Amino acid sequence: MMHASRTDITRRRLVSQALTGAISDPALVVDRMLALQAQDLRWAKWAVAVRAPGSTSAGIDALIDSGAVVRSWPMRGTLHLVPSQDLAWLLELSTPRLWAGAATRRRELGLDEAIIEHARTVAVDALSGGRELSRADFQALLQRHGINVDGQRCYHLIWHLAQSGTLCWGRQLDSQQMLVLLADWVPVSRRLQRDEALGEYLLRYLTGHGPAPLTDFAWWSQVTMADAKIALGVAREHLDVLDVDGVAHLLPSSADVGPLGRAAAGRGPTAVLALPGFDEYLLGYRDRSFAIEPENFTRVVPGKNGIFLPILVRGGRIAGTWRRDWQAKAITVRPDPFAAPSPAFASSADRALHEYARFLGRPVHVLPAPPAVPAAT
Repeated sequence: MMHASRTDITRRRLVSQALTGAISDPALVVDRMLALQAQDLRWAKWAVAVRAPGSTSAGIDALIDSGAVVRSWPMRGTLHLVPSQDLAWLLELSTPRLWAGAATRRRELGLDEAIIEHARTVAVDALSGGRELSRADFQALLQRHGINVDGQRCYHLIWHLAQSGTLCWGRQLDSQQMLVLLADWVPVSRRLQRDEALGEYLLRYLTGHGPAPLTDFAWWSQVTMADAKIALGVAREHLDVLDVDGVAHLLPSSADVGPLGRAAAGRGPTAVLALPGFDEYLLGYRDRSFAIEPENFTRVVPGKNGIFLPILVRGGRIAGTWRRDWQAKAITVRPDPFAAPSPAFASSADRALHEYARFLGRPVHVLPAPPAVPAAT
């Protein structure tokens, strides 16, 4: 076991998270990360593109619309973008626990097994053969077949049918994704035995997020610690271990555990990165102290209400947030650093936000940073 500093971990995570500009193909980014949180699809697209410099919003749209990347609920009951061939085995691992955990909510909504299976039959009959429906049209379809969709019932029916492998989100049409049958949208899927799947889950997590302790993997994947230990047993021969203050941090043995390679232009150790809201760089770990000081956490997650603002990252540390005002005729972005920015920081943040503007391919007005406000004590 090698010893490493906390700074070593943050530097290596920038590489693992594909934030040093070494990947140009957005499909390879998704494959490396395995899953990127995507309840906000606009942010999820930027999460992919910022890791593949030069990617455009139109290019990420094409990737999603091709079916190479699929949006569904592979874990934690939260929408993610995942490589399409990996969704089936991820669902097989996550569905039993999530299904059991949703039992109380099903009872509250009056959704018993008969209603869910009725909805499944309706969905399969309507969507077979590559057909698609918007969420509103699917809701109307269920109503026509006598299924009550009041309140949250439609959302939970869609979630249950997706979680059990019947539905997923398909191509985008008029700024919304269409519902499709998973079997039609992803006709070829990888199938893994359970222990094999657990081992791959851990290895793929560490490839896109490591070094990290096993507890971070268990939090991120929501597998039990017992299953996390099975995963470690399966993947152990492919892993190295770094000791950080007495805590074992795992990483794939194929990783460069010596001096890290040079970053691409604009992605060096002093460069500012403008990452999206809900980005894996912060969400991907239970212990977030490697990326942000505790006193600044509520500046990224105001009120600790589950809404993660877009972040400015410099040298692996979160140094501020940024705002995006999206209107029909204009998009405005503005950095909001935690401390008064130096000229070099301001210039690098401006470059990062213009990179986001180029990704959108639309006019974007980049505003200067406001006066810094001290963190609440």
